[in-house]
Amino acid sequence: MADDSQRPIIIRRKKVSGGASHGGAWKIAYADFVTAMMAFFLLMWLLGSTTKADLQGIAEYFKNPLKIALEGGSGSGDATSIIKGGGADLTRQQGQVRKGEPPSPVKKEFDAEEARRRLGQEEAQRLRDLKARLEAMIESSPSLKQFKRQLLLDITSEGLRIQIVDEQNRPMFASGRAQVQPYTREILREIAGVLNDVENRIGLSGHTDSTPYAGGEKGYSNWELSADRANASRRELTAGGLAEGKVLRVVGLASSVPFDKGDPASAANRRISIVVLNKKAEEAITSEGIDNTLDVDAKNALDPQQLAAPPAAPTPAAAAPKP
Repeated sequence: MADDSQRPIIIRRKKVSGGASHGGAWKIAYADFVTAMMAFFLLMWLLGSTTKADLQGIAEYFKNPLKIALEGGSGSGDATSIIKGGGADLTRQQGQVRKGEPPSPVKKEFDAEEARRRLGQEEAQRLRDLKARLEAMIESSPSLKQFKRQLLLDITSEGLRIQIVDEQNRPMFASGRAQVQPYTREILREIAGVLNDVENRIGLSGHTDSTPYAGGEKGYSNWELSADRANASRRELTAGGLAEGKVLRVVGLASSVPFDKGDPASAANRRISIVVLNKKAEEAITSEGIDNTLDVDAKNALDPQQLAAPPAAPTPAAAAPKP
């Protein structure tokens, strides 16, 4: 019997392979799942953001794509299709239309309305900028700053309104006359240069208080006096450099539109209103409609809701003889 020490020693090594959970296959499956979920949510978002008409057009296209492509209609590339364009006439901004069918005017009307809206916004911004410039000029000018209380600026339904009002001891005109006082002349001529910086035309209106005119000439009343003062203001603006043709309207309103309604005889009711007209107001005046007979002050008095920022009435002054 052979000695056991002479037998060969055999060592068996068992190879243990790692389980599936220790490999990387699950990462691939998870990535596929995330991708599928992302695609699902994108699909749901597209379905939710698409109109019912577009969904019907897409559905009709997939039901019978050849018929839709040949006959046109929803889903073939017309204005209601999710895929715009196509058709025989590729220059149409509205997309494919059926033969003999006139193009829809909706887009053109929308474009015109949108253009008017944008022009109105740009013009309103120009008037606000002009108002800011005038306010800055009044603050920086020593000759105008002393009259700050008599210069009122606001935006109305017709444009930017600049009002120059009387004070008890500082009237703008000679008593009962249309003769401009030297400081009123200075104010008007300073303003004239700034008004040339915008293309808008202007309107002027003269106002008096309720005290009856007691002057000498028969038939001459506050109506004539207010109109003469408005026209005298126009001449001073022109002398100050206002471009020819900028003035579109000069009217006298006497005491019909008081500034201080609580005190018709207040000095504040004696004023000159200069309105930088917006395009809508300018077109209304040039069209010679019935609405043109009203001054901006009268319109605002009839419809105060249209006022963007009505000025606060100054402290009522004691009644005085007509200046």
